[in-house]
Amino acid sequence: MSRSSADVIEEYQPFEGSTRVGGVTYDGRNVWCAAGGKLNAVDPGSGKVLRSIDVAAHAGTAFDGRHLFQIAEDRIHKIDPETGRVLASIPAPGGGGDSGLAWAEGTLWVGQYRSRKIHQIDPDTGAVQRTIESNRFVTGVTWVQGELWHATWEEEESELRRIDPATGAVLEQVDMPPGVGVSGLESDGADRFFCGGGGSGKLRIVRRPGSRGRNGAGPKS
Repeated sequence: MSRSSADVIEEYQPFEGSTRVGGVTYDGRNVWCAAGGKLNAVDPGSGKVLRSIDVAAHAGTAFDGRHLFQIAEDRIHKIDPETGRVLASIPAPGGGGDSGLAWAEGTLWVGQYRSRKIHQIDPDTGAVQRTIESNRFVTGVTWVQGELWHATWEEEESELRRIDPATGAVLEQVDMPPGVGVSGLESDGADRFFCGGGGSGKLRIVRRPGSRGRNGAGPKS
């Protein structure tokens, strides 16, 4: 397993009216940040909130290229980002103990925080297709160029981990600075991770280690 320290290349302060950042996702232009009672669309270049959707947004967030998916307590809502309307809702596998959320090749990937699991689920029914075990509390989840990454936050320590999607074995670990927690995790599909900062209300951008020249095969975000 390779191990390195996080290269935090940008840090945006708490957004007006938001006391925390939970899940995060990226639509190719803006980063969407879950802030409890709303989703904020943030310009990753400036950190400016461009618009907000009033919707329950308690944990992980994902984008399938057209719709947003948002964990709201024990449900996962499918949301039209243009209107903010909830189009459908499925049960979350952790029954309210869910954390991260990602989209990859037609399915949702859901972190289950204290149970230390990642579930691959059917986005239409919520049926669990498979489960990956972790040895740390799981927060954010993302796929990038065939690599499965998840964030951890346990005992005031956070890491970003690249894991084997078949076995859950840790292949690479990126340690966040002391006292910096990661609630949500998303990739831009290339060399940046977007990290929700939980109760700090911050959004951080972390460089993906060794990203240049990588070509993965497998699910894409």
